[in-house]
Amino acid sequence: QVDLVESGGGLVQAGGSLRLSCAASGNIFMTNDVAWYRQAPGNERDMVARITGGGYSVYHASVKGRFNIFRDNTRNVVYLQMNSLKPEDTAVYYCGAGQLLSSGIRNVRYWGQGTQVTVSS
Repeated sequence: QVDLVESGGGLVQAGGSLRLSCAASGNIFMTNDVAWYRQAPGNERDMVARITGGGYSVYHASVKGRFNIFRDNTRNVVYLQMNSLKPEDTAVYYCGAGQLLSSGIRNVRYWGQGTQVTVSS
């Protein structure tokens, strides 16, 4: 079953913004790290941003200063705010949750279905 449901992808001009949402079917965000990953055709699925239960966040160098990962007040939804978007950001974006995601993508226990982000120049 799908544990995480994503929304917010779409087509945007370079320099624009999008906000992706990742909604949990249960309270898994209370006890898991949450991360956003992206995968472009021909590329590996790479971590974009990660947040721990305590609110500590880590970003890939290519998005640092442009993207922000955060939870809402209920901690049942995690967002990825994407600003100053570039064509190189075009990819399918996936949210994932699990223990100690700093150790690698294989620790993801729950996956979202993916949402397409396309940035045109």
